[in-house]
Amino acid sequence: MRRVARLALLLALASRGATAQARATWGDTLVAAPPEAAGFAPGLSAQLDSAMRALVAEAKVPGAVLAVGRRGRLVHLQGYGTTDWRAGAPVADASTLYDLASLTKVVATTTAAMALEDAGRLDLDRPVRRYVPALDARDKAGITVRMLLTHRSGLEAGAPLYAHVRGKEAYVRAINARPVQAPPGAYTEYGDWNMVLLQAVIEHVTGRPLDAFVRDRIFRPLGMREARFRPDTSDHALRRRIAPTDVAWGVVHDPNARAMGGVSGHAGLFATARDLAVFAQTMLNGGRYGTARIASPATVARWTAAQRADASRALGWDTSMAPATGAGTLFSRRSYGHTGFTGTSLWIDPDRELFVVLLLHRVHQRGESVGIGGARRRVHDLVQQAVVDGLRVRKEPGVETPEEVDRSP
Repeated sequence: MRRVARLALLLALASRGATAQARATWGDTLVAAPPEAAGFAPGLSAQLDSAMRALVAEAKVPGAVLAVGRRGRLVHLQGYGTTDWRAGAPVADASTLYDLASLTKVVATTTAAMALEDAGRLDLDRPVRRYVPALDARDKAGITVRMLLTHRSGLEAGAPLYAHVRGKEAYVRAINARPVQAPPGAYTEYGDWNMVLLQAVIEHVTGRPLDAFVRDRIFRPLGMREARFRPDTSDHALRRRIAPTDVAWGVVHDPNARAMGGVSGHAGLFATARDLAVFAQTMLNGGRYGTARIASPATVARWTAAQRADASRALGWDTSMAPATGAGTLFSRRSYGHTGFTGTSLWIDPDRELFVVLLLHRVHQRGESVGIGGARRRVHDLVQQAVVDGLRVRKEPGVETPEEVDRSP
């Protein structure tokens, strides 16, 4: 009961940051509750505590934070260990900010593009150069916005441009000067440059820096109070809540993002597990959280669905189609998510109406880590195995949903 009370207090405090949060119907916003209230088997919290303590030990990291929610209930929001290795370091908890690394691609950049397309301000099949005139090399002419989102642009995955390039405009010019690795649309190759260019597209359409646009259009309306680029480390109280990497407190770990000034379409966002829980519930709600809406249900469903039968990529997101993803073996076929190099992950299962957020910094470890992929999948499988009731899929206009399946024992 103490854990549920703490969750309730955190959510109550967080709700003050949401814009005009009126009374909402059940499931619109997260409510702290025990796992059994969301259709999980008894004992899930104890199992997750054990699995997370093992994960922290295996990964040789100082700490981690896990959030699990289902059907509008936040059933688990718990920290393990500390934010760093120093004696007397703060405990890792719901207020700890982590460098999200490539989760920036989906939580910030993809979501900004989705909101713009939903509003009719962005054409996914338009050539990128129509939005970014600096991308004028002949071999880039066929690259569309959709190809950036599905990682089918033909661009190389990445390169250490940070050694000699500074600033986001210079990065666009440098990417333009480097040859494509394949004709645009030929095959899927996940990479950072796609999201760097998508940032340039978004900034052209909105006339605003990416960090300012997502703050005002996404984070503030949803009540994601801690989500931010370039946290102010001169604020000692804030600095104490930031989990450091091997670089520094509050400085993005990715060197290309640092060279771009700390704000990039592929990395640079910091946030808490509670922020990502709110974001995940927004996606499960079809783009709505309380009275705030970032996109329509049909748009969210379209953007989070795999775009090709031969690839797992959705628009910006990855899906559980590929066996190598961090989703584990039990997430449903319509699940989508992403991971970050620092050790962060977010996976959402719309069929079972649940999400799992896992934040840690594997780049701040002691000794040789055995990796976190297997441990993360075990945590995900534990959550899915604990679901004891049938699906209750929301019926949204224009959105295909699976037939209800009874998974009761």
